[in-house]
Parts: sequence; structure tokens; C-alpha cells
Amino acid sequence: MAHIFVLDDVLDAAVLTQRILTKKGHQVAIFTDEQEALQYAMNHQIDLAILDINLKKTNGITVLEELRRTDPAIRVIMLTGYPTIETARQALSLGAADYCVKPVDKRELEQKVSAALAD
Repeated sequence: MAHIFVLDDVLDAAVLTQRILTKKGHQVAIFTDEQEALQYAMNHQIDLAILDINLKKTNGITVLEELRRTDPAIRVIMLTGYPTIETARQALSLGAADYCVKPVDKRELEQKVSAALAD
């Protein structure tokens, strides 16, 4: 299946996402640190990144921009517990495949990941 990485400032949220997607057969690496996640993306072939918008040191939009410089073809789904039209617009304009509001429903996450990987 796909090689996915999840970046979320809340470890429990990242672990939950990992469990859901691993059960679907995906290889999932999780991170709570932006620099570790970006370093991982530079050294591995990633099919999909799932990024929280609110992070510890920066934000998911900045990480998305960095990922696009490293791999313009990487597919990305943005997550947020604090949705705004502006962040949704920014994420989608930078090429995010989708934008989800937390807490994300298991079935919704599976569908959005499947759709993003199908593009």
C-alpha cells in the first residue's frame, strides 16, 4: 500500500491516525516535531503526508511549503481542530488534496486517504 507520514503536535492523535491507516495496510510513520518530519520526508519516498495545521514550532502550512520544495508531487491532507477559511484556502492553494476538521471520523479519514492516493 502507501507510505504515509503523519505530523501532529498531539502524540495521541498521531498514534490514532497511525492505527487506523496501518489496519488498512499502509506503512505509517508519525512525528510530533516538524524538523524530524521534514528530515524523514527528505530521506524517504512518501506517498502522502497528513499534517496538522497547528504545530509546536511552526504550522502545517509552512511544513506543506517545505514539502512542496522537496517533492512537488507529494500528496497532502491537512488536519485542524481550529478551522478557518483562510487556512483552508492556503492549504488548498498550495496543493493539499483535502482539508479535515478534527476530530476526524475513522471512516472519513479512510475515505480521504483513499481519494488522495487515487489522484
